[in-house]
Amino acid sequence: MWDDLPAEAGPYHDWLDHEAGPVVRPYTMTGGRARPITGGLHLLTFVEALYSPEADLIHLQPEHRAILSMTPTALTVAEIAARLDLPVGVVRVLIGDLLQASLVTTFESDTAVHAPDEHVLQAVIDGLRAL
Repeated sequence: MWDDLPAEAGPYHDWLDHEAGPVVRPYTMTGGRARPITGGLHLLTFVEALYSPEADLIHLQPEHRAILSMTPTALTVAEIAARLDLPVGVVRVLIGDLLQASLVTTFESDTAVHAPDEHVLQAVIDGLRAL
């Protein structure tokens, strides 16, 4: 099977894109997991890094470290996913790992707890239509 590969293929493979760099499938970052270990994380759930001097950051993946470095102040799950350019499902699993290790804390946004009044939403829609 592998003998059929052309000799000029060398270190280059189909999964390597010179413009985009090596392509890594999202499930490889999560170990094949599709759901976070702990709790449900909504798009508007805020995530904030916790400082822990005894934390074992060496064994974290680069994506875990990126989440910790970008959340000294709270960011939403959606914003973290956008900044990392990763699917929200992958980011939820990674945040779940950090929650289990007590490296982050989460809390719900006020808008998630207290949804805006229907009249306010209608006023926003009317304002957008007026543009």
